[in-house]
Amino acid sequence: MKRPNILFLMCDEHRFDVLGYAGNSVIRTPVLDSLASQAVVFENAYTPSPICIPARQCLMSGQYPKHCNCLEYSDDLAPGYMTFARHLSFYGYETVACGKLHHMGPDQMQGWTTRIGGDTQVAPRYIALSGDVSPVKDTSGTGKWSDIQEIKRAGVGPRCRTQSADAFTLEGALNFIQDRFVDAYYDRPNALQPLLLKVGFNRPHYPYFTSEAAFSYYLNRVPIYCEEPSIEHPFLNRHGVRVGCDVTEREIRRATAAYYGMIEEADADFGKIITALENAGQNIDDWIVIYTADHGEMLGQHGIWEKQQFFEASVRVPLFIRCPKKYGVHKVYQNVGLCDLFATLCDLTDVPIPDNLDSRSLLPLLKNDSSAKNRDNEVISHFKDMGGYANLMIKRDFLKYQYYGETSTEILFDLQRNPEETINYIDDKKYAEPIKEFRLRKRDLGY
Repeated sequence: MKRPNILFLMCDEHRFDVLGYAGNSVIRTPVLDSLASQAVVFENAYTPSPICIPARQCLMSGQYPKHCNCLEYSDDLAPGYMTFARHLSFYGYETVACGKLHHMGPDQMQGWTTRIGGDTQVAPRYIALSGDVSPVKDTSGTGKWSDIQEIKRAGVGPRCRTQSADAFTLEGALNFIQDRFVDAYYDRPNALQPLLLKVGFNRPHYPYFTSEAAFSYYLNRVPIYCEEPSIEHPFLNRHGVRVGCDVTEREIRRATAAYYGMIEEADADFGKIITALENAGQNIDDWIVIYTADHGEMLGQHGIWEKQQFFEASVRVPLFIRCPKKYGVHKVYQNVGLCDLFATLCDLTDVPIPDNLDSRSLLPLLKNDSSAKNRDNEVISHFKDMGGYANLMIKRDFLKYQYYGETSTEILFDLQRNPEETINYIDDKKYAEPIKEFRLRKRDLGY
């Protein structure tokens, strides 16, 4: 059996609803829209953690944060950990990562046979002569701006670190495609080994800067969140940005326009990768193409920016898998998670699925099998906040249960009844039975 090539495209902090194919009439994403039009689109896909690094390590390991020991910002997988890149390489795949992986530990490869791009940085706490995690503390601070400062500085700007890294990623991906599939100089292309090519951009992660052309187009078109009702809760209200007090409505609009602009730019760069493959003689219909993001972006909804929340804008992600010759075109509405991609990649490539994963293959949903209707419809997301307290989300069908460790408080959203996520139904007797089941599941998970 000839195993398929896989193109895994990924952005950082891409809201699920800022895509043309998702019904957004303002954003211009023709490349992703075209791919999605011939794909299986997962309408309810969720991150296992609404924080960059844990989300990415859970994606790679096919495990929830507690099981792969990645619950906080600087946590990384242990050296030699079983990732889907490592596992597929055992079965003959060339696994190539261009751009952002966000590893912070000493094993910067984590199973990839080739890495291209500048995203290689080891956190100080991992530097130790023994090879163990170092007790050394980084006292210099993160250098991170507040959300307020990010918003105030948003707009047209010189190419910053985010754009520079993505330009390097794109150039590396294009060079790799040329060398592997064409190699006009030596005329010995290495196209026989099956390939997993992952291209990960930083955009649209803040800082909110974009080109003048994109910024001008979006500035007076983007929808903005200015008078959003906030939900009374000590964690959810902790890092709010107040319009008219902390920032102006105009500054909110500028930041949102820049965010949209970065998505359009990333979409155009994905188009360059598709074109390069086609120019190299590849038929993209013979490939499996995946697109997703590590988490979303609140964009001021409920008065909150960035992520680290279990609101849909933060925890829900775009996801589609394109392989039209085998799986056709349809939408899937069951709850799925990024952890599920490990087992899915195994099934798509006819590779055995390792034990001890939290990953559930999406293949039955891709095939639209009748058996998929009986699939467990639960997804889980959790993380530790800056205070070290564990927070948990469990979603089943339309119900989203949340537990916040610092205050031992609970929230229940019913997305069918209240998609705006403004009403906490935790004390509503109508939900007594599902709340009981959620609490039992919370206990099983160790909370």
